[in-house]
Amino acid sequence: MGPPKPSITISQQAFDEMVKENIDDLGMDPTEALQDAIETLTLQGVDLSGIVTCKEDPVIQSLDRLKQLNSNWTDRIGKDGDEVMDLLDKLTELCSAEGSGNAAIGTRNGGIELVCSVCSKLRGGSDQGLVSGLKTLASLLHDVQSGDTFQRSGGPKMVMAILSDISQSSNILNGGFSVVAAAATGNEIVKESFMELKIDELMLQILRTHGEGSIHSLYDAIRILLTPDDNRVVASQVYGYARRFAKTGIAEVLVESLKEGLSSPSLVSATVTLKAVAVNDEICRSIAESGGVDAVLRCIDDSGEQGNQTVARVCCSLLSKLAGSDTNKSAIVQKGGMDRLIKLAARFSDDPSVLQEVMSIISILSLRSPDNAARAIEAGAGDLAIQAMQSFPGAHQMQRNACLMIRNLVARSPENRTLLLHNEIWGLMTTTNRIFTMFKQSTFFQELLI
Repeated sequence: MGPPKPSITISQQAFDEMVKENIDDLGMDPTEALQDAIETLTLQGVDLSGIVTCKEDPVIQSLDRLKQLNSNWTDRIGKDGDEVMDLLDKLTELCSAEGSGNAAIGTRNGGIELVCSVCSKLRGGSDQGLVSGLKTLASLLHDVQSGDTFQRSGGPKMVMAILSDISQSSNILNGGFSVVAAAATGNEIVKESFMELKIDELMLQILRTHGEGSIHSLYDAIRILLTPDDNRVVASQVYGYARRFAKTGIAEVLVESLKEGLSSPSLVSATVTLKAVAVNDEICRSIAESGGVDAVLRCIDDSGEQGNQTVARVCCSLLSKLAGSDTNKSAIVQKGGMDRLIKLAARFSDDPSVLQEVMSIISILSLRSPDNAARAIEAGAGDLAIQAMQSFPGAHQMQRNACLMIRNLVARSPENRTLLLHNEIWGLMTTTNRIFTMFKQSTFFQELLI
């Protein structure tokens, strides 16, 4: 399946001329002319996002007034700034409205360049004014093209200049990292710019200075910087960025958040971020050496006792990543990991999203390891698969993970095949039509029956 074909676009000038022609040549009134142009272009597949279709568009009005203030900037405007803040807050509200297209209108009409300039001038003035400016900028950054505009406008350097003053309030730092996250989403060029400006070192310094949890958007920014989500590039550099983050020591700082357990306000964010950093065996082992495996297992235990499904899912997902290291795999099993995972599954037996994560870990732990596979069967992994597959026939990802887990449990363990066949696992799997279709061409069933 190839990438979607790009939409047909039109300039604001061409749209306005079409409306004018409807009025001058066809005798339509302005309202009718505007509606006809919108309907005609929509039927032709033209992308009208960012096109102003209203003479008194509130986004345009706010931008025009903000441009006036920016052009005639004085110390009074910077210090008092009530009107500037009101305009910025209004733009944020307008551009954040889902499905409104206001963010596209703002970016098409110079919003990003303007707000970057305003934010630069607000530095050293009112904290609230700068917070408002950063929020507006984040709301305007809605796609790859807006990220490119941000890049061309010197946005990364401007934001880094604000963030580099680590004595800034947590609200300003949160606003700044929200801009980093929005600008870097889907944009490899912006990611590269921030990494060239050594944002990884700055992030570690801020985490250590402000403490884990106070700058929540920082975690989102790290995760997005390490996500290969730009379809325009053949090979992303984010793998190298993750290694750089690990070398700064940020993994150890994130592990400290995990050690605080469910009392940490940043537990979920830190867990997801740590998974993004753990890109190779060396980093996974270093996380374990810092106490990461112990911390994750404790969080898994606590999430089961407190019924916290979100923590259970993200911690299981992280443990799956850490289990990719053979050294960690052995440590997890030695620390009673199999029993603790089956216990968690029992507590969340009504939640297939947790069960599929548990089965994913057991599958990894059992891969090419007959001893671990035997330990999993003893802990109750076979019963888990049968009960879950019977209970949730429509949970396709969970069904798939169950099949993969069973495959790894039996691949090198003839005794496990016998046990599972006695439990009628074959009949259960062949009645799960979608999953059976996926596996019937593989060697899985042959291995199961040997």
